Amino acid sequence: MDLKGKVALVTGGDRGIGRAISLALADKGCKVVINYRHNDEEALKTKKLVEVKGAQALVVQFNVADRDEVRRGVAKIVEKFGKIDILVNNAGILGRGLRFEDVDDDDWDNVLSVNLKGAFIVSQEVVKHMNKGKIVNIASIAGRNGGTVGVHYAASKAGVIGLTFAMADHLAPDIMVTGVAPGPVDTELITKEKKEQLSKLTPLGRIATPEEIAHAVVFLLENDYMTGTIVDINGGRYKL
Repeated sequence: MDLKGKVALVTGGDRGIGRAISLALADKGCKVVINYRHNDEEALKTKKLVEVKGAQALVVQFNVADRDEVRRGVAKIVEKFGKIDILVNNAGILGRGLRFEDVDDDDWDNVLSVNLKGAFIVSQEVVKHMNKGKIVNIASIAGRNGGTVGVHYAASKAGVIGLTFAMADHLAPDIMVTGVAPGPVDTELITKEKKEQLSKLTPLGRIATPEEIAHAVVFLLENDYMTGTIVDINGGRYKL
């Protein structure tokens, strides 16, 4: 896919990996829609950074796990640009409670609702406005090996991987669906101490930058013979 002029929605595009993806798509000439839930300041900052690159940007607030909010948000995008060509399901949360015995029902429901149900809802609503398009789901190494941030997070990201395979089969050939499964990424969510700990567990000796994840997303969008594929970006780390 030639990305120039394409309309791309990035959920959770206001910061971290989402911001890096938004900026990488701007570099390719996309019209970038930055979704966020709470942080107006960070969303507007990302919008300005996209516009500095000469790309059009639109900020749309909605909770990915709320279908009514998603529908209203998608309607705003279609009203502005007339279509959606690209969806990156990046929005996600870590949740509370890292130990198996500490995760309660509310923790479980909250994480699964945003990370898995959210990707499902947004995809369902967006494909109604896609002709030929691309979807990239952001999964995680935790969906492969269980991870270190809780069973609810691992289960949600394993679900995203399964959702990617199922959507790719169902939506082919007009809509291609892929995903990336990053290892730990250097964002504001990781403390200096945790970064050092995780770096020691990674064969390459460091964790990923958000830009490295964004680079893989762009690769998947530009390649026209990849669907039903999950790309691992983990510095060679597969063990816990």
